[in-house]
Amino acid sequence: MVPVMSLWLPIVVSAVIVFFASFLMHMVLKYHRGDMRRFPNEDEVMDALRRFNIPPGDYGMPMPGSAAGMRSPEFIAKMTKGPVAFVTVRQPGPPAMGKALGQWFVYLLVVNFFAAYVTGRAVGPGVDYLTVFRFIGTTAFMGFSLALLQASIWASRNWMTTFRGVFDGLVYACLTAGTFGWLWPR
Repeated sequence: MVPVMSLWLPIVVSAVIVFFASFLMHMVLKYHRGDMRRFPNEDEVMDALRRFNIPPGDYGMPMPGSAAGMRSPEFIAKMTKGPVAFVTVRQPGPPAMGKALGQWFVYLLVVNFFAAYVTGRAVGPGVDYLTVFRFIGTTAFMGFSLALLQASIWASRNWMTTFRGVFDGLVYACLTAGTFGWLWPR
C-alpha cells in the first residue's frame, strides 16, 4: 500500500502534463471544432431570447413539470410540434477563460487524486511500470470519460461529440498513467 500523500508529485506533474496536452488537442489539433453548431439565423434567435432576460442556468423545453405531466396530451403535443431543446444559458460577457482554466486544473488534480488513492490501495511501492499504468490508467479514464456518456443518453448530445470527449479522456488517462508509472515510489 502507498499512502496518497506520498503521491503528490505524480498527481501534480500529471495534471500539468494533461493541462498542456488538452490545450494542444483543443487549440492546435482543433478536432473539437464541430462539437457545437451555430443556430440558423443566430442573430434573430439571440434577439428573440434576449427579451426574456433568461437567468443563467440549464433549461429544457418543453418541460412537463412532473412525471405525470409527461403523459399529458398538452406535453406530448409540445414534444411532437417541437422544438425540443436542452439549453445552457451563460452569464453575458466575454468568456472567462481564466476561471475555466483554473477549474479545469483543479478537476485534473481531483481525478488524479482519486486515481492515486485507488492505485495506492491496490499496489505497493516498487511494483513494475505496467501495473501502475494499468491501475492509474483505468481509474483516470473512468474519471475523465465515463460520465460524458450520460449527456448523449439522457440529453441527446451528439454521440460524435461525446466520443471525441471520451477519446480525449483516454489520452489524458494514458498521460496520467505514464507519469505515475514513471514517478511511482520504488
